[in-house]
Amino acid sequence: MFESVQTLLAEHDELQNQLADPELHSDPARSKKVNRRYAELARIIAAYHEWRQLTDDVAAATEMAAEDESFADELPALTEALDLAQEKLRRLLIPRDPNDARDVIMEIKMGEGGAESALFAGDLLRMYLHYAESKKWKTEIIEQTSSDLGGVKDVQVAFKGNSSDPAEGIWAHLKYEGGVHRVQRVPATESQGRIHTSAAGVLVFPEVDEPEEVEISQNDLKIDVYRSSGPGGQSVNTTDSAVRITHLPTGIVVAMQNEKSQLQNREAGMRVLRARILAHNQEIADAEASVYRKSQIRTMDRSERIRTYNFPENRIADHRTGYKSYNLDAVMNGALEPVIQSCIIADEESRLDALGADD
Repeated sequence: MFESVQTLLAEHDELQNQLADPELHSDPARSKKVNRRYAELARIIAAYHEWRQLTDDVAAATEMAAEDESFADELPALTEALDLAQEKLRRLLIPRDPNDARDVIMEIKMGEGGAESALFAGDLLRMYLHYAESKKWKTEIIEQTSSDLGGVKDVQVAFKGNSSDPAEGIWAHLKYEGGVHRVQRVPATESQGRIHTSAAGVLVFPEVDEPEEVEISQNDLKIDVYRSSGPGGQSVNTTDSAVRITHLPTGIVVAMQNEKSQLQNREAGMRVLRARILAHNQEIADAEASVYRKSQIRTMDRSERIRTYNFPENRIADHRTGYKSYNLDAVMNGALEPVIQSCIIADEESRLDALGADD
């Protein structure tokens, strides 16, 4: 069992040698890639050694129990620990999403429900910002259009991580958030106290590490400039600082107007465009890979309702995993980890099932 670990042990040793080479650190992109893979393998290797040690302990206790009954008393606890270690290693050996260690760009948009939808989109933004704070991630609002009542019509926010370990990566956690989020509550605009249902959409993209990673020909871009209509200081409505970039081969359109200068808006737009193209290419690759097609709970259907936030009952429910809890107030303040863990576990289970079906 776990014969594949021998190959990983050799790779781990090779990566250690590369990390000790000063030349590696003169190439930031390669250094980041090596560090990520080393962190991923270090977790697997540690679990493998734990499993091997417990296997030896169970074998030794079984042998000695034949001569001394006191060793037999240790066997149940050792066997249970071995089973847990084996399951942990089995899950770590599931092929990882290659983007798990990446940073993320998230877009939250108001949907059905008018002003209440925009207010809910603003609540989602605050929820994710609080969650990021609890994980010690850095956040940056790239573009935001606010509503009249203080909600959010559309916002793009970047999340930057602090770990090379893919299991701790931002994409590994936030990739499950894409889809339609439904809210049930009495809106602030409702005078009769009636419960309304509205929705907001969330899109999540892995961010490109280096611009060169996604090649974009200038001939494939259509760039329009126009006057900003939102925040941006004295240049608003006086200069053509807003930028709309269309990637002709894919039809992806990105518009930016938050910054005061056309150059800054163009740079922000290209950053988001690269992330969207990377996600677009990954969707095509995933559709061609049977394991991903059969196993991912992370939907590619951006119209799918993934979660309901019921304020009167203080209830949150994830419709993909069956997760339900009555601490919505805490979740909206950033206590999102149990919800996300339910998605991670469900994804692991479906991947294991898919791998078993392919054997």
